[in-house]
Amino acid sequence: MVVYVVKPGDSVYSIARKYRVSPNKIISDNELENPGRLVVGQTLVILGETIKHTVARGESLYSIARKYGTTVQSILDANPQITNPASISVGQVINIPPTRRLGTIEVNGYAFPNIDMDTLRKTLPYLTYLSIFSHEVRPDGSLAPINDTPLITAARAAKVAPLLVITNIEAGGSFSSDLARTILSNTQVQDTLINNIIEMLRSKNYYGLDIDFEYIYPEDREKYNDFLRKVTSRLKPLGYQVTTALAPKTSADQPGILYQGHDYPVHGALADHVILMTYEWGYTYGPPLAVAPINEVRKVLNYAVTAIPRQKIFMGIPNYGYDWTLPYRRGTAARTVSNTGAVDLAARTGAVIQYDAEAQAPFFNYYDASGRRHVVWFEDARSIDSKLRLPNQYRLGGISYWTIGRWFPQNWLVLNALYNVRKVI
Repeated sequence: MVVYVVKPGDSVYSIARKYRVSPNKIISDNELENPGRLVVGQTLVILGETIKHTVARGESLYSIARKYGTTVQSILDANPQITNPASISVGQVINIPPTRRLGTIEVNGYAFPNIDMDTLRKTLPYLTYLSIFSHEVRPDGSLAPINDTPLITAARAAKVAPLLVITNIEAGGSFSSDLARTILSNTQVQDTLINNIIEMLRSKNYYGLDIDFEYIYPEDREKYNDFLRKVTSRLKPLGYQVTTALAPKTSADQPGILYQGHDYPVHGALADHVILMTYEWGYTYGPPLAVAPINEVRKVLNYAVTAIPRQKIFMGIPNYGYDWTLPYRRGTAARTVSNTGAVDLAARTGAVIQYDAEAQAPFFNYYDASGRRHVVWFEDARSIDSKLRLPNQYRLGGISYWTIGRWFPQNWLVLNALYNVRKVI
């Protein structure tokens, strides 16, 4: 696998000649709707059984291996004609072997009930779990119904384990600290809720439960821990897995209502998996930033692995970007964009896509029809490749996408090149 960054003057055909692969394969793999309109800075994933590389001046086997994400020994194994690794010549053609997978991981994807079913079916082969978002918990311990049956059926047919997601989202609103307190402060309501969960797991053929309670009052932290103890003690003997979603903390005592109610060590001890929501540094009402800058994600992982068993950790990955109008004014909203839509927008506006090395994320600026300047941060094959290497580096159990509703072919090309995906059913 090669992640190629488009340069001025490039075309699909010149890139295909460079790597001696079929132009149609590049177009098909990357699902390019307009292959004649590439954007400078756009990424293309180049796949092939074997890629041919022509040695340029100043290159060594080491620099070539780094360029293609492989090793010198792998190149030597694929090129028995190279008898002296220290001596390669300009113009020499060498075989670059396929990318060796880094290992096997588990992959979770969140989906809303209204997901396009074609998008769902194309995505399911890459998933271990499908978390269907969400059954909202009501103050009396009942669960708001959603049309989840088609997703459960499709997931089971594709050997993907469906997870029942419960949230403390108020009807027609957002995550509610008060609703969480109502549940966590009343043992009778908790018992009713757990009974309803078990009935739904059984009747709808779910594989397990994902608890996504957010904005827990700090003083309710221990009540939340006790609730998790009660849930796991009831569900695990019945054979159901329990997963929890956690805010992206960088320390145990990180202040803020988003963080203080989430006790990493307790969740790590009780849950089968924890999903770290390592995204939303750049968010709808915040200033322009990368959604998941890798330097910030690393800070979360550095703490998480000290508090939670590594194999239980699923690192969150965003599948979207944001478009901000500049200058940014506090309280104004950014527009959500898909990753493929961002590239299309850059093409329409004549923008050049740039890349922030610290955040490991692409961005670009453009002017709209009214002359207002914008900045767009999103994900591309480079940023996804950078993120997907973290589970191997940190020896994590897997990853979790928020959400799989927007089809992003390059993500799945990179994932498939780097990992085998474990199936549990």
